[in-house]
Amino acid sequence: MEGDRVDIAIGGAGLAGNLMALALARCLGDEIAIAVIDPSPRFGGVPGDPRASTISASSRQLLETLGLWDDLADDAQPITEIRLTDSDLDDGVRPVALAYENNVPDPFSDETVPAAHIVENSRLASVIQAGLVAEAGVTRVVSTIDSFDRNGGFVGIAAGDRTINASLLIAADGRRSRLRSGAGIKSDARDHGQTALVAIVSHELPHNGVAVQHFLPQGPFAILPMTGNRSCVTWTENRRVAARLLGGSEADLLAALELRFGAQLGALEIVGTHGSFPVVTQVARAFVAERFALVGDAARSVHPIAGQGLNLAIRDIAALTECVTDAARAGLDLADSQALARYQRWRRFDSGVSAMMFAGLNRVFSGSNPLARSARGAGMALIDRLPALKRQLVSNAAGQQGNLPKLLKGELV
Repeated sequence: MEGDRVDIAIGGAGLAGNLMALALARCLGDEIAIAVIDPSPRFGGVPGDPRASTISASSRQLLETLGLWDDLADDAQPITEIRLTDSDLDDGVRPVALAYENNVPDPFSDETVPAAHIVENSRLASVIQAGLVAEAGVTRVVSTIDSFDRNGGFVGIAAGDRTINASLLIAADGRRSRLRSGAGIKSDARDHGQTALVAIVSHELPHNGVAVQHFLPQGPFAILPMTGNRSCVTWTENRRVAARLLGGSEADLLAALELRFGAQLGALEIVGTHGSFPVVTQVARAFVAERFALVGDAARSVHPIAGQGLNLAIRDIAALTECVTDAARAGLDLADSQALARYQRWRRFDSGVSAMMFAGLNRVFSGSNPLARSARGAGMALIDRLPALKRQLVSNAAGQQGNLPKLLKGELV
């Protein structure tokens, strides 16, 4: 098949796709040609995007190693403490059932560092895009991928009026990935019957870096601190209730938000727009196929209860970058079957366990059954009295456990 020749094609120019391209470019060098293919002509973040992401300590190491963190640091709010409550929506008081400091040892010093930061998605997207502009080996193709055909030595990609031939195609096109379907990879999905609502709010009192997770019968309600007197609110509701909230006025939505938020940070105001998305847990049955790999939500999507979606995608990116780079330096094909199999072993089990755990937490902490609430309270009270266990929980959330790729340890591949 005649067409443009690149080494690696990436379908999808969201956070995962662009960061995948940047990680590969920084590790493989300019001699490797990478095409990022996406129909959107927009470069960088979307103005007014109401979403923010939790950046774990290991994800921050990757961003630092790729030279991005210095441009993000002033806009990244460290989470200093996490507090959990378990109450009914109408309870006048929501006592803290579990609280813990949110820091971990710095692997490069005797100090401690925040286990997580909160960064606006639009700012993170802009910084990643600025890094890509400086990479001579990366090009942007504004087009959909209409189809692709794997023909032994390459992948032939039909993208609008162009044909692009690549050694490896990486799908980063989201939960409803058309590329995953095109590769014949099925997925297992569970619809939770919930909608996640997202908004950035300003408040008159400082949050002091404290993140709060209210476990309400309708679903978890998270308050994530951002720079300034702002927080990102992510809450899950029964789909019927969410539809009513989204279909009402801005004043009605703010009133509903205030009821869930509580008065601890004073008067609230919604900043910019708000968004929503259906809550679905989904894991692909395979993460690779011939000359093909999945990353990010195309590989797995998880319940937002723990705010780990982007961190799981970054683990994919770090692992796939290392597998492909190691293959290239050994003189092998970039899509070497053993290298792709190594990536799948590295990431699929962790993804499946994470997806099940977050879905399980949602089931355990949703509902108002008195016996279930009593058991939850006893469990959190026990954890609250075990400092070593709390440190372990923080370390796991920081992404510092297990067999980590080099980029997550602050090392270039």
